[in-house]
Amino acid sequence: MKLSDFKALTFDVYGTLIDWESGMVAGLKPLTDRVAGLSRDQILEAHAYYESTTQAATPAKLYRDLLPVVYRRLAEEWGVEVTWGECVTYGLSVGQWPAFPDSAEALAYLKQHYLLVVLTNTDSDSFVGSNARLGVHFDGVYTAGDIGSYKPAQRNFDYMLEALARRGIGKGDILHTAESMFHDHAPANANGLANCWIYRRHDQEGFGATMNPGEMPRYDFRFNSMAEMAEAHRAEVAL
Repeated sequence: MKLSDFKALTFDVYGTLIDWESGMVAGLKPLTDRVAGLSRDQILEAHAYYESTTQAATPAKLYRDLLPVVYRRLAEEWGVEVTWGECVTYGLSVGQWPAFPDSAEALAYLKQHYLLVVLTNTDSDSFVGSNARLGVHFDGVYTAGDIGSYKPAQRNFDYMLEALARRGIGKGDILHTAESMFHDHAPANANGLANCWIYRRHDQEGFGATMNPGEMPRYDFRFNSMAEMAEAHRAEVAL
């Protein structure tokens, strides 16, 4: 199997292209500054739990409306009083989360060789700011807000696969490219999709802002960054 075997790259965005962990930590600072002794990973793991459980309980809620609920639940856990306005401010911060430094350049290169498609757990309005930071036109953008559920739900992958099939792109043409084992690689395995792990947390322990997937999914390619993936493709096509 080679990177050049595929016609489309389907991306998770947050954690893969956008540094959502740094964005979360910055957005939560007005809350976490009032709690003593929290480590970065404790913040991210608590966020992962409340985000995942809230998504499962309210799958139709838009991400920008779901994050305020997560903020409030974190505040309750940590014994901090917050206003709903503070919670809403956090929900509106997604478009301000930074891109990884290598994302835009790697995407610009890969755009020359693939259709680039997004399957994201955010909503269309929140994605606008992120897309601007990535600097590329995606050939398809499928959001949880449009679909009415959140990854790793099968419904999200069905939606994307059906949309791509209408464009003549079959499962065998797709390389699903993502960081999250929980949200992306486990369902990619279940759907028979080839997959590429962008292991942004390669120098850190644990799963950070994503839930532990339990049994680790398999993957066909692994790179520690998008820059590494783009360079591997360059080397492959140069042969």
